Amino acid sequence: MTMDKLSAFEYAPAPESRSVVDIAPSYGLFIDGEFTDAADGQVFKTVSPSTEEVLSEVARAGAEDIDRAVGAARKAFAKWSALPGSERAKYLFRIARIIQERSRELAVLETLDNGKPIRETRDADLPLVAAHFFYYAGWADKLGHAGYGPDPRPLGVAGQVIPWNFPLLMLAWKIAPALATGNTVVLKPAETTPLSALFFADVCRQAGLPKGVVNIVPGYGDAGAALVAHPDVNKVAFTGSTGVGKAIAREVAGTDKKLTLELGGKGANIVFDDAPIDQAVEGIVGGIFFNQGQVCCAGSRLLVQESIQDELLDSLKRRLSTLRLGDPLDKNTDIGAINSAEQLARITALAETGEAEGAERWTAPCELPSAGYWFAPTLFTNVTQAHTIARDEIFGPVLSVLTFRTPDEAVAKANNSQYGLSAGIWTEKGSRILAVASKLRAGVVWANTFNKFDPTSPFGGYKESGFGREGGRHGLEAYLDV
Repeated sequence: MTMDKLSAFEYAPAPESRSVVDIAPSYGLFIDGEFTDAADGQVFKTVSPSTEEVLSEVARAGAEDIDRAVGAARKAFAKWSALPGSERAKYLFRIARIIQERSRELAVLETLDNGKPIRETRDADLPLVAAHFFYYAGWADKLGHAGYGPDPRPLGVAGQVIPWNFPLLMLAWKIAPALATGNTVVLKPAETTPLSALFFADVCRQAGLPKGVVNIVPGYGDAGAALVAHPDVNKVAFTGSTGVGKAIAREVAGTDKKLTLELGGKGANIVFDDAPIDQAVEGIVGGIFFNQGQVCCAGSRLLVQESIQDELLDSLKRRLSTLRLGDPLDKNTDIGAINSAEQLARITALAETGEAEGAERWTAPCELPSAGYWFAPTLFTNVTQAHTIARDEIFGPVLSVLTFRTPDEAVAKANNSQYGLSAGIWTEKGSRILAVASKLRAGVVWANTFNKFDPTSPFGGYKESGFGREGGRHGLEAYLDV
């Protein structure tokens, strides 16, 4: 069936204006309140994944720059940690309000640099970024009531390394609790998406944040490694791949550094035979195709009760055929670009492995743009638990469909993973939700929804999905000496 027959009406282009954001031709590192060149003068380019155009040139941090940034953070720590919580809160509230005021600009910037649809950066990422700063601003003068003793103290300098899939949101998850608890920060954004972090540096200046409290050092893996290994860093927070997470854990072992890791996932989305099919289909689509599936907690394994498999898959394929893939700045776009050529190659290789191992591939009918990095929404049926695509994190818009007959089988299959970050349950019965959720080894379990986030709710994993929690009261503990 062609797209024309499916859609009742065509969507006219509705592009968001690029003119709301002014990207400079080059950016320095943000150290001690100033933008500065890298010590060795090295730079790298950041490109827009949807067009492959170069957006800007960015200074590339090396070990010397990391040392300078950690020194600035250490110097700023004495005064910042001595401030009353109510004073630190004022800065966080100010940052939150500036982010709200500049949210349209930041949403367009994030879409250009990351490739995700403007609808997501505008309606999901930016409101959550502001909400995290508002939420932790509220905690800054109440730390004695957080359950970690009457007068918990900050740790010192936090070294934070974040990924490219939610550049500004991951920054907020890391920086907001660190500042609220009185720590200072050196943050390394991902090399493919440094721009929103550099714009955040400008937000810090606009908010009058004291120099050295937040330092932003874009660079490659060597910069991240230098930050993690730096002897004057007291706390390491990392979100990214399980492989790098394990390397960081080995590096930090034997030191007194506090560590939190938020790593990969292979989330199970479990649909029981009494689930509302249309609602479940929307949840499945949101669970795996949100941000092109480049989400650690994506619902990448669909576990569907055997009796409703055919009905659910028919409905799901029909829905996938209506998703619009293309220009991420178009407000009608559902599926944006994959973040990099490297990530696209990984997704492509894993999908080919799925076919080679005998799973049945179905790809949504859509035209892929000629420039940029694109992958059409894809699902695999006839998948077993032994298939690579059911075990490895693909980190792309690829869904593996498995079936089950009983709730016990669903739980056993959901837990049969080295990961344990998220899960979803779809059923009419509240008792079944509670019974199944309590048996799932996953840090976050959603019921009749998926990918819902809130700053008051802790997030984190079991097993190879990492340890420690971010968000909520629990998220304070990682930044306090308790």
